[in-house]
Amino acid sequence: QVQLVESGGGLVQAGGSLRLSCVASGTDYSVWQMGWYRQAPGMPRELVATVTTGGRTDFADSVKGRFTVSRGSARNTVFLQMNDLKPVDTAIYYCYGQELGTERGRGAEYWGQGTQVNVSS
Repeated sequence: QVQLVESGGGLVQAGGSLRLSCVASGTDYSVWQMGWYRQAPGMPRELVATVTTGGRTDFADSVKGRFTVSRGSARNTVFLQMNDLKPVDTAIYYCYGQELGTERGRGAEYWGQGTQVNVSS
């Protein structure tokens, strides 16, 4: 059973920075795609950024130029560096992992428990 554990959330003033970390355990293999989603109160969960083992990244338009996502040197770690934070970035941030799909269908998905990020104005 793959488990994802996040760390690094907290309270920061607008314009500040935070770095989120996530480690996946319970597998001997590299999780193909890892990254971050977020959910603000009353809103659906949305993509923030993902990165594959091959280095392909995907970002929400709202965070491009401010956030970077990277895989760590240790297997199955992923980081989200958030700069120039805005109050609209306030949300619970969830670590996400997905196995590579096959002809039989989409790869298995995993979710962390979430870490709260609060950005004050």
